[in-house]
Amino acid sequence: MPPAWRFLARRLYYLPADLYEGLSGRRDALTPPMGLVYTGSGDFRAQGEKMLGQFIELGGLQPGHRVLDVGSGIGRIAIPLTQFLDGQGSYEGFDVVARGVRWCRRNISSRFPNFHFQYISLDNDLYRAGGGDAAEFRFPYADGDFDFVILTSVFTHMLPAEVANYLQQISRVLRPGGVCFATFFLWNEEAARLSQASPDFNFPYNRGHYRLMDEQVQSANVAYEENHLQRTMIEAAGLAIEQAHYGYWPGREKAACKDFQDILVLRKG
Repeated sequence: MPPAWRFLARRLYYLPADLYEGLSGRRDALTPPMGLVYTGSGDFRAQGEKMLGQFIELGGLQPGHRVLDVGSGIGRIAIPLTQFLDGQGSYEGFDVVARGVRWCRRNISSRFPNFHFQYISLDNDLYRAGGGDAAEFRFPYADGDFDFVILTSVFTHMLPAEVANYLQQISRVLRPGGVCFATFFLWNEEAARLSQASPDFNFPYNRGHYRLMDEQVQSANVAYEENHLQRTMIEAAGLAIEQAHYGYWPGREKAACKDFQDILVLRKG
């Protein structure tokens, strides 16, 4: 199903509940209607708060930091950050889905002038048909502009040339010593072994240093061979892996993991 059709189907499915919550006042102004949420799962606000906790605990995020949210969606991360960043801090986000950017500008930027959102027209067969090439995209920010860069469930939907370019761009816009908090599906011996017992979430299509879940929609989910990713993309971009926290997606014990996806905390030297 094309991205636009999927978005419409979700909007129609949740329309009765969204109308009820809007008319009854059960949904606050900083929570989008369920029909407009196109990334992630579970409780929208609770997931955002959980992520903020991880940024602080694992990445050392500070209230005065300048933050870049790559793939800002419809504000899942921005919303809790409005209560964390202080007057010295600021937030920039960009996304390939225009409706998410519009909602964030209308509901977040209007209340918090240090929060800015941009729509970027880039092709992605999961979220947007047509647009520019992410493998050639230059982030619209100055060199060394940010203390902290966030990508949650972004690299999991990108192909190798796109990932390599984004890592180069992240390194460019980070200040020396800055941190990137990013999630991946990391393919290693343990993941390969465990995922054999997880037929509903696997990566059967081997493309060498990466694997696909779906041949028809290549960006649906992408797993990267861990060592190759580190050597040829992360380190090549001038970044170093400071922490790796493996997720429970392939069948690891959930209680022992930080989250569903694998988390890498990268630092610019």
